[in-house]
Amino acid sequence: MSTLSTDRPATPPDADCTPTTEAHAMGAEAAGRVAAILKALADPLRLRMLSYLTTSPTGEACVCDIATVADVTQPTVSHHLKVLKDVGVLASERRGTWVHYRVEPDLRGAVTTLLDAFAPAALDTAARDRGRVGLTDSDAVLDRVTARLVTEFPDAGHDTVQQLVRGSYTALARSASITTHLVVNAERFARQRLADRARADTADARPQVLFVCVANAGRSQLAAALMQHHAGDRVVVRSAGSAPAADVHAGVLPALVALGADDAAFPKPLTDDAVRAADVVITMGCGDTCPILPGKRYEDWVVGDPALASPAGVAAIRDEIDRRVRGLLADLLPDLPTTPAARS
Repeated sequence: MSTLSTDRPATPPDADCTPTTEAHAMGAEAAGRVAAILKALADPLRLRMLSYLTTSPTGEACVCDIATVADVTQPTVSHHLKVLKDVGVLASERRGTWVHYRVEPDLRGAVTTLLDAFAPAALDTAARDRGRVGLTDSDAVLDRVTARLVTEFPDAGHDTVQQLVRGSYTALARSASITTHLVVNAERFARQRLADRARADTADARPQVLFVCVANAGRSQLAAALMQHHAGDRVVVRSAGSAPAADVHAGVLPALVALGADDAAFPKPLTDDAVRAADVVITMGCGDTCPILPGKRYEDWVVGDPALASPAGVAAIRDEIDRRVRGLLADLLPDLPTTPAARS
């Protein structure tokens, strides 16, 4: 009599294989619907078209405008737009001889999240194979940083300063890809946070402007550098991200170098202290993540994301931000002469 064998391992007698009733997978119909949309979005040109539409000042564009995104014919553009329309991502309206497209209102938030949060994070992840220095390896160095900052901000108290230094280090370590400058950047970040906390008790009458985007790796960095370039020390400038990236986008670095801001440019998380200290808060694609406090001036600037742009696109985004920065400075400091910043 032969013995039957099986490749399936025996289940241990004490293993619990009973399916849990608390977890529920997405339904087949819903999964099919979402998969159809994701399949339609899974094309580089279509993603670029969506990026163009979501950053248009009017929230829409005609085929002739969208054709400028890439070197393709208008019939090709129309084909891709039809694919997106067929799955419900886009809506269209004919006006005269041209058809104008816009993102469906119900999906605009989801599309914005895809372009402003998921896409940059995916690009960062592709280059993020690294080890991090642990806080325990830097205790002595952070203690020296704390001692220096206690001297600069004696009213804050040693415990508060130490907490902010270590908290700043930990926050930056979560995303930093280069640990060589981690302690230096943590000291800079902690110094900013302490200055923001102390601002209410000082006689500093300079306007303080906070630029916030998702990753603090492109738009907000450019805006802060441009404002510093035009206004110098007449304005206190901060930038932050609702979900900071590991590094400043490579395509943005040349512009920051030309503005002299590259040494201090590193992604930083958004803090309540920065919002409280600001007179003006400029959001750039970060949605509702920025706290809304009374007495602050809020503006939302719709500009493209340089993380997804070509060199020419980065230059155009930089020029648009420069125009907006000079307009804001005209309100804050009417006597300050500004001219467009020279390109690198």
